[in-house]
Amino acid sequence: MNRRSFLLRLAAMPTLCAEDRLPIYSPQQTVSGTIRIWGHGAEGKDFIRTLVLNWEAGFQKYQPNVQFDNQLMGTASAIGALYTGTGDLALLGREIWPDEIQAFREVLHYPPLGMEITTGSYATRNKDFALIVYVHTDNPLSRLTLSQVGRIFGCHTDEAANIRSWSQLGMTGEWADKPIHVYGFEISRGFGFYMEQTVFHGSSKWNPDMVEIGDQHLPTGKLLDAGKRILDALANDPLGIAYSSALYANDKVKPIALAIRDSGPYVEPTLETVQNRSYPLTRVIPMFLNRKPGRPVDPKVKEFLRYILSQQGQDAVAQDRGYLPLTPEVVRTQLQKLQ
Repeated sequence: MNRRSFLLRLAAMPTLCAEDRLPIYSPQQTVSGTIRIWGHGAEGKDFIRTLVLNWEAGFQKYQPNVQFDNQLMGTASAIGALYTGTGDLALLGREIWPDEIQAFREVLHYPPLGMEITTGSYATRNKDFALIVYVHTDNPLSRLTLSQVGRIFGCHTDEAANIRSWSQLGMTGEWADKPIHVYGFEISRGFGFYMEQTVFHGSSKWNPDMVEIGDQHLPTGKLLDAGKRILDALANDPLGIAYSSALYANDKVKPIALAIRDSGPYVEPTLETVQNRSYPLTRVIPMFLNRKPGRPVDPKVKEFLRYILSQQGQDAVAQDRGYLPLTPEVVRTQLQKLQ
């Protein structure tokens, strides 16, 4: 493309208005001190450490008098460090659980303040990937509501509310009298708890016939992920339905579009719909802080969070190639929490 063609094409591109852009970080005040971050991570494993270090290095270009103390040894340590005063920021590797909020409340009598700092990945292992519902490619079903997903994978006290056969989903002919075979992760894992909170409305009652599949250690020492084993099982069962990740898809399974409401819209699971959060089972990575109601946020913590939620901070997310950057709309909502 020659220079004239390039300039004409550039001129034809739409101009983004301010609300369609992420804010550029510029310090509101000069701060100093040490920010202590506890949470998501593990010894010898880089779940989010590199991204955190990049955020810190970028922030210190603007605020050189701020130091960091990172204790990224696991999400389970995050909220406890916050309410005991050991940490300033609690970094979670998944959404916060009700028991963690309750523990914080028991100690300090108010809830922690949560800030969404990235969107979970589309299909990256150990990066809080979106959960996707699949059926066999022979199955004509193409879409479900979250209510239907809950009635398939969950178990209601009212037996009539449960969906156990394909005819209950409107399927006829050879499918009419066939049972639904259900596959999923072990319910004790975080994936199961997310399903309980998001799809089952807090219920922990699962379809008793669901086949729970876990990771498998092969004689070679290699780990066969549960997500792959789930979709491999579905590939051999035309009557099956499963939830897993796009990371493990094969040519014998197909993803289902999901809708939050019965009236739709039904959204296909794609990189775009996960990043813009229109896909219902998109995950979120949050940071929490101890902010007493009516009190301002610690200035150094506020400045660091403003950096993470800036164009520079979210560029670091994109360059990390795991988690997904926040949209301007989400960023605006998060920044309002710091006021």
